[in-house]
Amino acid sequence: MAQTQDIQSQDIRSQDIRLGPFTAVDPVVARMRAIRAAWHPADGVAVFNRVYLTVTEEIGRAIEAGSFTDRRAAATLDVRFAQRYLTVVDSVAAGGPAPACWRPLFHYRRHPGVRPLQFALAGINAHIGHDLALAVVDTCRTLDCAPGDLEDEFDRVGDVLVLLEERIRDELMPGPDLLEVADPLTHLLGCWSLDRARDGAWLAARSLWQLRRLPDLAEEFTERLDRSVGLVGRMLLTPLARP
Repeated sequence: MAQTQDIQSQDIRSQDIRLGPFTAVDPVVARMRAIRAAWHPADGVAVFNRVYLTVTEEIGRAIEAGSFTDRRAAATLDVRFAQRYLTVVDSVAAGGPAPACWRPLFHYRRHPGVRPLQFALAGINAHIGHDLALAVVDTCRTLDCAPGDLEDEFDRVGDVLVLLEERIRDELMPGPDLLEVADPLTHLLGCWSLDRARDGAWLAARSLWQLRRLPDLAEEFTERLDRSVGLVGRMLLTPLARP
């Protein structure tokens, strides 16, 4: 409970993030920094939060530097994307359930047999595999556009994620003397691909956009996506014996 109070005392809530003529990512960054300060570094969700904070800071710098053709679209997508994660944090802190895609990470966040890299990738899996598709649809509704209009921004954000995933693996991967071919972590890492997750998210976003006038089908599609991504997350968090 103390951790929840520490986060809320920062008065930076996901619902406080507003969209204006240009959507800055500063409120998102501030909220993630508050979470980082409140949670123990070994907490599995905190491991992902540190990774995601780095991603968001990098994207914010790219937006400010003019790396995106449409800065407003890029910033709106980034904020809508982050809101999906922050809403889950708020829901769990208030005693509510997490979506199926996030449930494994929150359930195993303190398991001693799960390594930091597993926590990071499980969070990325949930956020990319499920949240990114919904964030694209959210952004389209906000900006009154179609997913095709956001493809450049989507691809540019994906490029940043790829670079950061490589950095994450370098930082969190055990040294070569520890990670051997027989290490189960080696096999787990080979079962998941950020590129495939991105491709799946883009296809899911386009599908959901086509289903927007068929709410029952859209809801069923979203629920099935949530469960399937959650199944992958549970696999990624398989507890492993320490090397």
